[in-house]
Amino acid sequence: MELLLAGDIGGTKTRLSLADAKTPEQSLWRCQYPSQHYSSLTPIVQQFLAQAEQELGRDPQPVAACFAVAGPVVEQSAKITNLPWTLQAKQLAAELGIPRVALINDFSAVGYGILILEEQDLDTLQTGKRWPRAPIGVIGAGTGLGQAYLTWGEGRYQVHPSEGGHVDFSPRTPLEWELLTYLQKRHGRISTERVVSGQGIVAIYQFLRDSQSGQGEEQLLAQIQAWEQGAEHIDPAAQIANAAMEARDPLAVECLRLFLSLYGATVGNFALQLLPRGGLFIAGGIAPKLLRLLHQGEFLSSFLDKGRMRPLLEELSLQVVVNAQVGLMGATAYAATL
Repeated sequence: MELLLAGDIGGTKTRLSLADAKTPEQSLWRCQYPSQHYSSLTPIVQQFLAQAEQELGRDPQPVAACFAVAGPVVEQSAKITNLPWTLQAKQLAAELGIPRVALINDFSAVGYGILILEEQDLDTLQTGKRWPRAPIGVIGAGTGLGQAYLTWGEGRYQVHPSEGGHVDFSPRTPLEWELLTYLQKRHGRISTERVVSGQGIVAIYQFLRDSQSGQGEEQLLAQIQAWEQGAEHIDPAAQIANAAMEARDPLAVECLRLFLSLYGATVGNFALQLLPRGGLFIAGGIAPKLLRLLHQGEFLSSFLDKGRMRPLLEELSLQVVVNAQVGLMGATAYAATL
């Protein structure tokens, strides 16, 4: 049995999976690790393979590996955007003893994964219409804001990475201008990823808190303050989202309302740039967790709010990817081609 190793390397989590090369769609062993607790990818993979050997009762040495990384890949080298890691395919192959290793962008992997998803892996926000062989768009907020697109050529879809999440943030309302000014004082240039991502949820909450536009729940305010002072065990974006979903903190509710409006507008801009009549997919870790709020209207309203171009966007199929393993699925499919 020849084995394939696939990895989905994010700023928060690293997911790894082993599969039989003959049936790559079926994972034999899968595990997840906190990325920031490790100095590089190699020790994570070594730990994973050691655990896999115990679980599978055999040598799990792969014949090929594909690692999908959160950042641009240039000549099989990548610097992870939200981690102090620099990865090189040749070095990983040597350190891990794997003959063939490839690095691809994490949203390229999602693009490959999109092609093999089933209906139960998707939640529909707008039915629209999907045209055969038309461009496909993939965008999603998580630790950062990823994007990719697919075009038809040579009898199949070709997947193209993008760093469009790092374009300039463009405010639309007086409140968003205030948010931009607030963030510029802290960071200088502000990209869209700075507000449409997990870090964006936190930044928006801090802005609303500091501008005294609402009164927050004492417990949540204390948790955010503790995180600001270095409490690494706290996930501030998750705490804010939970408080908003439970409607127990008006400041968190307002934060999520503004976040979803910005998210919807960003997806709408992406759609206008690409016109993905083959389908537009929202991936990333945040959307599935906020699925109920996505269906309540703020997101879709901002997505469609493009003036004379609204009818074009109303025609598109818009779906949320609810299968968290889509990146691993795509990386495994790519490893199989090696």
